[in-house]
Amino acid sequence: MFIVHIASECAPVAKVGGLGDVVFGLCRELEIRGNPVEIILPKYDCMRYDRIWGLQMVHQDLWVPWEGGSIHTSVWFGFVEGRKCFFIDPHSPQNFFNRRAYYGQGDDDRRFAFFCRAALEFLLRSGKNPDVIHCHDWQTALVPVLLYEIYAGLGLRHPRVCFTLHNVKHQGVTGPHILHATGLHRPEHFMHYDRLRDNFNANAVNLMKGGIVYSNFVTTVSPRYAGEIKNTDQGFGLGHTLHVHSGKFGGVLNGVDYDVWNPEVDGHIPRTYGPATLDAKYANKTELRKRLLLREDFRPLVAFIGRLDHQKGVPLIQHALHWCLRNGAQFVLLGSGADAAIQNDFGALKRAINDNPDSHLELGFNEDLSHMIYAGADLLIVPSLFEPCGLTQMIALKYGTVPVVRETGGLADTVFDADHAPRPYHERNGYTFQAFDAAGIESALVRAVGLWNHYPRHFRELMENGMRYDYSWNHPGRDYLNIYDLIRDR
Repeated sequence: MFIVHIASECAPVAKVGGLGDVVFGLCRELEIRGNPVEIILPKYDCMRYDRIWGLQMVHQDLWVPWEGGSIHTSVWFGFVEGRKCFFIDPHSPQNFFNRRAYYGQGDDDRRFAFFCRAALEFLLRSGKNPDVIHCHDWQTALVPVLLYEIYAGLGLRHPRVCFTLHNVKHQGVTGPHILHATGLHRPEHFMHYDRLRDNFNANAVNLMKGGIVYSNFVTTVSPRYAGEIKNTDQGFGLGHTLHVHSGKFGGVLNGVDYDVWNPEVDGHIPRTYGPATLDAKYANKTELRKRLLLREDFRPLVAFIGRLDHQKGVPLIQHALHWCLRNGAQFVLLGSGADAAIQNDFGALKRAINDNPDSHLELGFNEDLSHMIYAGADLLIVPSLFEPCGLTQMIALKYGTVPVVRETGGLADTVFDADHAPRPYHERNGYTFQAFDAAGIESALVRAVGLWNHYPRHFRELMENGMRYDYSWNHPGRDYLNIYDLIRDR
């Protein structure tokens, strides 16, 4: 079937977080399974243009309806590591996508609302008629609204829409002005509680809610997170809407790109290895210590890789660092964040422990170093307050690095406690804790470090258990095709 993904990110050309990885990985898997797939993205000025092959303008005079008039827009085409990508390039005084930034602009609601209208206008004018349009997060949530309220009447009656919620904390809550701008001229219709009106602010439009209401199927990025956002305060006000539409809602676990994250073929690490050659992992640990000027000693190396923000459990990351240094373990951190206060806290912490031979804090993003840490660390902590899916724990498992995670969202769907999981031992692959507090993460670290110190053979079995799991795009690719088939028949 012909599938079009409309998204604000796609790795490696436009990537801020996991969304970009998901769009690329899923699209590639769908193509491997024999489906023609195209991706529509904004043409940001800050994209990685060096990762686009054959970029050329394919539609010069697309006039996109906007605020009672229209904006002259061009559409470009290029290949991103084999994926067919179209890029929306508006020629407007607002310079919607020429800001040297992907997000964080005061008019993000207008920027991405225009993108939604432009993407559909392009599909209509170019004669494309996909079987399925797959949208991602609030930035593209207006696509199903515009499709069924405007574009179906203009000829786009064939496509069905799958809408994926990657993080419901960010919902695109805005004002009714967005309705007028996009041509949805019946505010009394769209501001109804059953459509786009925010559940808690009668004067606000909730774009993500609109996407849920108008889509043919709604997914999120893990089964556990689907239950959490429907039944707990992790839904950030959308729980009732998800209950109303529960018949078309489910969780599909994200996948990992094993062409990139695989210690058997990883060109970023000094020694490749696999389950049958696991001893080579320790050579990577030695090289990581040399690179980070850590002492070579018989002690476990604990790591954190990820964003430094409240969602990721900042106080527990800091507590784990101090606990490790008090209890004979080494600690390595690779991360950065947009919150200046958090970044400053970690900067001060880095200066305070700068001369400690058992710790290293790298405040920034370094692709090469991230691969080396996955390959060289013994344990990886993911103490998230909430976690829709999480990729770091699945990557760690592939590298034989035992994850220590809080039991929430996708972490609970992928990591099974060595001591307490209701599974046979050969299916247990890490350590989990429930309470979001110091005692919780300590309880898991005590057990994990204790096993490393006193029962190395059992720790190695845990490593091998994790490496046997298949968290590639193979399974979610099949699940999404089943969803597409379901909504095509409706």
